[in-house]
Amino acid sequence: MSAGNGFLSTEQLVSLTAYDADGEKIGSIGQVYRDDATGQPEWVTVKTGLFGMKESFVPLAGARSDGEALHVPHAKDVVKDAPRVDADQHLDADEERRLYQHYGLSGSNGNGNGKAKRTAVDAPGIATGTYVDDRGEGRGTEEMIRSEERLRVGTANEEVGRARLKKVVVTENVTTTVPVTHEEVRVVREPIREGDRVRGDIGEAETEVTLHAERAVTRKETVPVERVRLETEKVTEQQEVSDAVRKEQVRFEDGKEGRDTRRGDGRGGPRR
Repeated sequence: MSAGNGFLSTEQLVSLTAYDADGEKIGSIGQVYRDDATGQPEWVTVKTGLFGMKESFVPLAGARSDGEALHVPHAKDVVKDAPRVDADQHLDADEERRLYQHYGLSGSNGNGNGKAKRTAVDAPGIATGTYVDDRGEGRGTEEMIRSEERLRVGTANEEVGRARLKKVVVTENVTTTVPVTHEEVRVVREPIREGDRVRGDIGEAETEVTLHAERAVTRKETVPVERVRLETEKVTEQQEVSDAVRKEQVRFEDGKEGRDTRRGDGRGGPRR
């Protein structure tokens, strides 16, 4: 079972979720069992049942991973109905043979007599496994899972204020100019010419004329002049956020006068 061009490590496997051949979720990976001879992972346990209390063995033969999920070529019901095997330190030959028969596969090296040993657990901690050195001899090792926090930043929409549009009445003085006319009296005298038929009388008399004048008058009318409304628009700006995150460091002490080495990434040297 591989991802890309290399085999998945124990740490990578325990972080995945298993899906069946139809893409249906089976459960999260619980433990990884490694072949004693090759050191390669051969089996994983998948947490199934109510609240994931049961662990079912699934072979890694034919499985593939996209980095986030483990896709196995078996149906979910087949995995759930796998023979019940206690997920302890060892998987003996008889148990492995029954599992291979259940999945319709031949055993390790084609003889069904392979035996695998657990090399990882489903939570950070120390797990004991077996590695094969250059001489083909197994040597006990201990490993631990290092964890760290990652900062995930998102946005939240919240109410920050209100804007109100209100109409009020105010009074202001308006001054304008309008032309007006009025009548005035002036005396016009014309001499009587000969031939004018006018009779002259001696006595008192009076006459009058009516004078007219225009005056400015006002009236008011209400007319609409404009529409006013409120609109909102989104403005994007860059905002810096910061928070404290924790991570684990692995300290190696070799027992020589208190010497130690701290590795921030938790990775040791190459394993053979």
